[in-house]
Amino acid sequence: MDMMAEDGFDDQDWFSEDTATFGDRLAAARGAAGLTQKALAQRLGVKAGTLRNWEDDLSEPRANRLSMLGGILGVSLGWLLTGEGEGLDAPEDEGQPSPDVSALVADLRAVRVQMQQTSERLAMLEKRLKALGNT
Repeated sequence: MDMMAEDGFDDQDWFSEDTATFGDRLAAARGAAGLTQKALAQRLGVKAGTLRNWEDDLSEPRANRLSMLGGILGVSLGWLLTGEGEGLDAPEDEGQPSPDVSALVADLRAVRVQMQQTSERLAMLEKRLKALGNT
């Protein structure tokens, strides 16, 4: 049984054709991929203004560009066009980071600890080396 979100939208319908436009889905997928409009436009070989027009639903890409978009953004053509198929999940509550972000933060903290330990070890080795040079 589908549960409706508090705002009245079913999570599966967030990017559906009735809720979002092609441009909405394109902008969301680009953002999820961590690309700026300029960066994605360069990868596609189009002007940034052309991509902006697609995201603003003022124009639509040709089939070859649609195929490239799906590959670059990791979503299906069907999802880009209709919201059905392999695409993005509905946005999560802004108060809670997504699991991917939480995992990245944990990894970042671990690397920071390792770097600090390595830095301290480097300083100790430099002291020992300097002491050997003075004897």
